[in-house]
Amino acid sequence: MLFRLIPWKFILRRVSRANGFIDPIAVLSSFNRFAKPAQYVAPAELLRAGAQLHARGLLNSQAIQHNLDWLWPYWVQKQFEARSESFIPRAFSISHINLTHRNWTAVGLPDAPELVVVDPRGMVMPFHDGWSLDFWIVDPDGDDVLPARASTSEQHIHHDPIPAVETKTVHDEKTLIVHTTVERDDGIPVCRIIARGECRERAWLAVSLRPANPEGVSFVNRVGRVRTEGGRDGWRINGKHTVGLQPGGRHAFSRYDDGDVYYKVKNGSIVDEDEGIRCEVGMATAAALYELTPDESRAVEVTVPLRHERRKDRKTVFRTPPESWRHSLEGSCKADLPDEREAFLFHNALRTMIIHTVEDAYAGPYTYKRFWFRDAVLIAHALACCGLIDRAKYVIGNFFSRQEPNGYFLSQEGEWDSNGQVLWVLQRMVELTGEDPPKEWEKPVRHAARWIVNKRKSPRQSGAYAGLMPAGFSAEHLGPNDSYYWDSFWSVAGLHAAADLMNTWGDGESAAAFKHEGDDLMLAIGRSLALVEDRLGFSAMPASPSRRIDSAAAGSLAVAYPLQLNAPDDEYLHGTIEYLWNHSLVQGALFHDISHSGINPYLTLHLAQALLRRDDHRSISLLHSVAALASPTGQWPEAIHPRLCTGCMGDGQHVWAAAEWAMMLRNCLVREETQSNQLILCSGLGPEWLEQGKDFSFGPTPTAYGNVTVKGLCGKDAVTIRWERTNARGNPETIIHLPGGTSIKAEPGQTSVSIPREE
Repeated sequence: MLFRLIPWKFILRRVSRANGFIDPIAVLSSFNRFAKPAQYVAPAELLRAGAQLHARGLLNSQAIQHNLDWLWPYWVQKQFEARSESFIPRAFSISHINLTHRNWTAVGLPDAPELVVVDPRGMVMPFHDGWSLDFWIVDPDGDDVLPARASTSEQHIHHDPIPAVETKTVHDEKTLIVHTTVERDDGIPVCRIIARGECRERAWLAVSLRPANPEGVSFVNRVGRVRTEGGRDGWRINGKHTVGLQPGGRHAFSRYDDGDVYYKVKNGSIVDEDEGIRCEVGMATAAALYELTPDESRAVEVTVPLRHERRKDRKTVFRTPPESWRHSLEGSCKADLPDEREAFLFHNALRTMIIHTVEDAYAGPYTYKRFWFRDAVLIAHALACCGLIDRAKYVIGNFFSRQEPNGYFLSQEGEWDSNGQVLWVLQRMVELTGEDPPKEWEKPVRHAARWIVNKRKSPRQSGAYAGLMPAGFSAEHLGPNDSYYWDSFWSVAGLHAAADLMNTWGDGESAAAFKHEGDDLMLAIGRSLALVEDRLGFSAMPASPSRRIDSAAAGSLAVAYPLQLNAPDDEYLHGTIEYLWNHSLVQGALFHDISHSGINPYLTLHLAQALLRRDDHRSISLLHSVAALASPTGQWPEAIHPRLCTGCMGDGQHVWAAAEWAMMLRNCLVREETQSNQLILCSGLGPEWLEQGKDFSFGPTPTAYGNVTVKGLCGKDAVTIRWERTNARGNPETIIHLPGGTSIKAEPGQTSVSIPREE
């Protein structure tokens, strides 16, 4: 109590002014005037993440720019090089962070939470936000193969038998290939790296410890020589982690004051130290060196145990049988498509979602390795729609422990979309499985729906905000705190879902009350949009009632996808789509000006889904654009630089984007319009898919009407579409909709149609 009585604002102002600093209270006050009054200025989680990001950026500003002779990660080599198109002037940037090459790929196991991150040039970060391992060929008398500095390098991901990232760099008749996987060794997850080198002259194949990663500096204070189990050489790093090295190598170490260890290797100053090294600055580097003989290939194996011992997981994890990858994919959709790249991206997206849903559902392996309901709900929905029902159930089962006593599903304070999202996905799971909802859901569902009812603004107020959800930070990519339509649309869907669930449990009174509240909230949105239309002069859905329309209007597309709360030809939806199409496309995809300041793959796919519901084949061009923006390993960062086509914001492997890719491809072939009781097949096929001889198939995918598999046989004279429903439920109107406007309503019991080709 005494702490609260101290006049902190007054003291802070006086101290700041006395020392010639700007008044921080005045700055914060001015800052908050750009937002609507809200219960929370911003989620503490975001503030912590931002502070951590820029604290790293401050360290980078001290470590990098006057040590540019060091071998820094690829993003530094590009962003700090004046002759590079990635160069960014940094004179007045307080912190130096990765803004141009936020791309990486995680490898992991489907039942272990540890994720290993590989950057675009093969540098490996075994532990979250930790040091890295890099690989070089060093020729004492010639050019070296240094992937981070090389003009070109190839990187791919292979799935058979287990996911592995392979990076190949060729220079001056020297070839370096780095192969990175995560496997189990005696039950412990282990990062296994095989570096293979080949050259015409005698040289060194180097394994180097780097005090840096895709975000910048990561301190290494101690490196010790150790002997691992099995008699292997090894390093003990910071007294915490062990790197297993192949015997027979020479070892070199360097402190910050002595420069990068690379120069000791290059200059032949190799002492072959046995004791390791300490560095007070935290910038110790090390290299293990293996001799390459002319015209002979040599492989060196490096292992990093990702756990100290066979400890129990800190949280419950999704368990799979010993042959984990094969079993983890059982029952999942198979996409056999004419476009092999797009089919690969689908299957790759499944694996991305799998390794990020072992403990909680995470939106990424690095920057976003934390829980958000917004991402988790859409990832769980995509898992279920792709046939991974058990994993989706596991993800959803973890939601209930995060519900507050008042019914609020809390991941970040000040976000008002989560309750609607959770309720919606619970009802979707009931639809997709055909199972009755568990009785233990009833109390959480009732509390969650009541929370929405109590949280709404009063509909008896006047103005465009009346009856909506309050101002919050829910969709952080839309702008400052405001009453976003995104929150209100999700809340409508949640209340309707709660009503359906309550009916299933026999509570008709609660069902009717929640249905009425959902309808009333939808009416409030309609009244608000009518006032917005008067202000704007045309029909559209900006991000919030007081905003002019901009790229943030993409958030309001939630009404169409995934929620299907309005008709496909709704005038407000039409105006929003046309604005975004005419004003917000860059490189054929949606460029989001706010926060992201980049091309956004998942919002582009939301726009594509809204177009798909309208049978508008512009959706296919967006699909192809997003496919073209995927990295060589089939990943999308959260936002993409419009000129470089590399990551510029967020996690370099964005799992929400992967989930949306899987959903887009699925809905192109099989989608439901549950409000009109329709099962629509093939409405998103590109004309090129129907070329003669390019057959395709997709499924089985769970739907509200059973598990559906669709096949297309593209013959010389006709295209035949066949479909199968197992575990069939309901009697939907089945419509086959092909490019060019061909639309056929199937008769009851019909399972195929043939469409003659036009002459």
